[in-house]
Amino acid sequence: MDAAALDHLRGWIGRTRVVEDLVTPRLAAEYRATLAPHLAAVGEGEAPLALHWCLAPETPEAGTLGPDGHAAKGGFLPPVPLPRRMWAGGEVETLAPLRLGDRVVRRETVADVAFKEGRSGGLCFVTVRHDYETPSGVAIRERQDIVYREAARPGEPAAPPPAPALPPPDLAWAVEASPVLLFRYSAMTFNGHRFHYDHPYATRVEGYPGLVVHGPLQASLLLNLAATLLGRVPGRFRYRGVAPLIAGRTFRVEGRRAAGGFSGLTADADGRPCMEASA
Repeated sequence: MDAAALDHLRGWIGRTRVVEDLVTPRLAAEYRATLAPHLAAVGEGEAPLALHWCLAPETPEAGTLGPDGHAAKGGFLPPVPLPRRMWAGGEVETLAPLRLGDRVVRRETVADVAFKEGRSGGLCFVTVRHDYETPSGVAIRERQDIVYREAARPGEPAAPPPAPALPPPDLAWAVEASPVLLFRYSAMTFNGHRFHYDHPYATRVEGYPGLVVHGPLQASLLLNLAATLLGRVPGRFRYRGVAPLIAGRTFRVEGRRAAGGFSGLTADADGRPCMEASA
C-alpha cells in the first residue's frame, strides 16, 4: 500500500457514530444458553460478562453487503483494499456492570489506521474505541483492533504456531467448536461473516481449513474464565489473536494466576494457541 492510499484511509480517523440498545432478559437468556456452563457468576440483576459484544450490532440491508457477508467497506470503517478481515485483538476496561433493563449507548470512534508487512503479506490494522454508557454513566471502555489481510494464496495454508510448553493451568474449560455454537453466536451478534457458517466460502475463498470460530466468542470465554479464576471481574482485560481457531473439534480455554492477575489462552485440539489474554 503506497503512502497516498494510506493517507486516504487515515482520513477516516476521528469518525464517530452513536448506537444504542437494551439489555433484555431474552438476550441474556440466549447468551447463557449459548455459552453456559462456561460463564462467570454475576450479581443479582447483572448481565453476563462480555454480553456487551452482542449489543447494538450493525444491521446493514442485504443489498449493501460485501462479498464476505459483512457490511460493505467505506461507511463508518475505511474502505481498506484488502479482502480478508477479522478481529486481531483489543482491550476491555470494566468500570461498572451492565444490568438487565439498562439502555446502553455505545459511542464509537475510529482511532487509528496503520499498515504493516507480515509473513503472509500486507496487513492493515484499524483501531476503534468504544464507550458503553448506561443511565449511571460509562460502564465499559474498550479498544478493538481489526486486521485486513491479502487474499489467500492457493495451496499455501497458514502455518500454525507450535504448541508452547506451559505449566498446568489453574482452570481450564473444554468447549466443543460445533457449527451450532458458531450459528448461535453469529445470530446473537447479527454477524454475517461467511467464514463462520459457509464452509465452501471459508475453505475455497478465504483459504481456511474449515469454519472459523469468532474472535469475540473466544474473548468472551477468556474474560469469563478470568473472572471465575480471580473471583472478581478484571478491571482491564487484554486479548490478542495469534492464529485462527478452526471449528469442528473441541478446544480449550485455559487460565493461570499471574502476579495478582491472569494469563490465559484458547488452544485448538492439538494444543496450539489461537488467542492469548491477560487481566
